Amino acid sequence: MISIPKGTKDVLPSEAYKWHYVEGIARDIAARFGFKEIRTPTFEHTELFLRGVGETTDIVTKEMYTFLDKGERSMTLRPEGTAGVARCFVENALSQGVMPMKAYYIASVFRYEKPQNGRLREHHQFGVECYGSESPAADAEVIALASAFLRETGLDGLKLKINSIGCPECRARYNAALKEYIGANLQNMCAQCRARFDKNPLRILDCKEERCREITKNAPRITDFLCDDCKAHFQSVQNLLSQQGIEYEVDSGIVRGLDYYTRTVFEFVSTDIGAQGTVCGGGRYNNLVEEVGGKPTPAVGFGLGLERLLLVLENTRRLKAQEEVCDLYIASIGDSAQSFARKLAMDLRLKGLRVDTDIMDRGVKAQMKYADKSHARFVVVIGDDEIKSGVVRIKNMSDGSQTNCNTDGIAEFIANA
Repeated sequence: MISIPKGTKDVLPSEAYKWHYVEGIARDIAARFGFKEIRTPTFEHTELFLRGVGETTDIVTKEMYTFLDKGERSMTLRPEGTAGVARCFVENALSQGVMPMKAYYIASVFRYEKPQNGRLREHHQFGVECYGSESPAADAEVIALASAFLRETGLDGLKLKINSIGCPECRARYNAALKEYIGANLQNMCAQCRARFDKNPLRILDCKEERCREITKNAPRITDFLCDDCKAHFQSVQNLLSQQGIEYEVDSGIVRGLDYYTRTVFEFVSTDIGAQGTVCGGGRYNNLVEEVGGKPTPAVGFGLGLERLLLVLENTRRLKAQEEVCDLYIASIGDSAQSFARKLAMDLRLKGLRVDTDIMDRGVKAQMKYADKSHARFVVVIGDDEIKSGVVRIKNMSDGSQTNCNTDGIAEFIANA
């Protein structure tokens, strides 16, 4: 037997309704905020992620699925969604359209890492991207969208943590102070942090190694090094969140794991899935579009892991999704009735009902057992008498009641039941 690759998971027909539930809410909330769907390729040229995500990030150094295609070109399965959207924005000249460009995606992403709760090597993200607005209102709107989505799925116990990592000028001053603070203890840190020290010391704050976290826990705060513009921007974001009734906590330890972030960064955190508790993370990335070959364009967005979200919903018993069931099962007795049942099923399906009928040549008792196991709401049995009269008895499977109904009135009966 060929088994499933490590770090991947099948979504069975009996579980798919949970995904439909959260994806449906995602699409609905995005539309309410004026965001339209965008779809980008599953794989891109590797250079896109080296330039966009950052050569010193864990994603690029440890986690990307990279391969040479038959033309000896280096390709990478997307490890996150934002870089691909930025490439699409530039390549399709979307800056010439209506601005801001507000887009969302629901897509699979791939990272080679140790599988953990809610995070697989192939997992799925709901993400939003807003391009063209420098205003703090864009930051606040993206955060508000994430908050509304999470609340609508049934989660209300999450903590929103926000920070500002400033602009390149702010970070240059901060990096100097951070290097001075860390320098004396550098040899006690992990190899990854030592490699980051010269290239990108800010990434050291994102290290998950306990010994490194112990060294950096009292490091200078980047918020103390913000320039006046970045400080004013961050304060405006906080004011806008407060005006909308969105509670938050300023956490100077949040830097996010990707190099393209500037100014606002944020996370929605849950304590219901252990230490790795970030359900949603995002922020502003004003330099990304230019980094991948476009003109300078401010942007802000987030990515949200759907596996992790479903795990929290199930752990807290807040998953409100209901399994999708068949509206009507049509059982049949004999060849003529079977043909009639299939024609009736097709007519009712075209009217919007979920209808099932036998394709296994089972007897009527076996058909009824199947209808019960598939949780059909109603059942009818078609025989010669029903074909002649055009009248069937509809059985309500929840209470056992039965009602006579003309075949041309079945759709109306079920719609009003």
